[in-house]
Amino acid sequence: MAPSDLERLAAAARSRRKNLGLALNDANAKAGGTSKKTWQRVENALAIRETNYVKIDGLLHWAPGSCLAVLEGGGPVVVDPSKAEQGTAISELPPEVHDAEARDVIKLAAIATTDGLTSEEIRALSERAVKDLRAAGLI
Repeated sequence: MAPSDLERLAAAARSRRKNLGLALNDANAKAGGTSKKTWQRVENALAIRETNYVKIDGLLHWAPGSCLAVLEGGGPVVVDPSKAEQGTAISELPPEVHDAEARDVIKLAAIATTDGLTSEEIRALSERAVKDLRAAGLI
């Protein structure tokens, strides 16, 4: 991990904690299944064990894998735990964003793996795949 990746995560974590009004204390850390020291390490741009990042995700009301996504240059996915059923997380991203992301991924996959498809065929393929994914409840 580059120092800039850890700094990006530290800034995002500090900002999210402040937005949630959470104190960085033993009680809050313990409620999230981690220690105050581990949480402080994240906010001080220091590496922690990869398995502990998911605990930080939970403390910050981010979807599992969000800390790792930030470390890889992406962004966290915010969840609303009050709306989540057991074992699910609700994204605050609108469905259109999910659809657009899925279309882009499908288009790139089609271009990379299939020779001779026209742009119209790629567009139709991505629209159909998004429709099927939405019908299946995956996006």
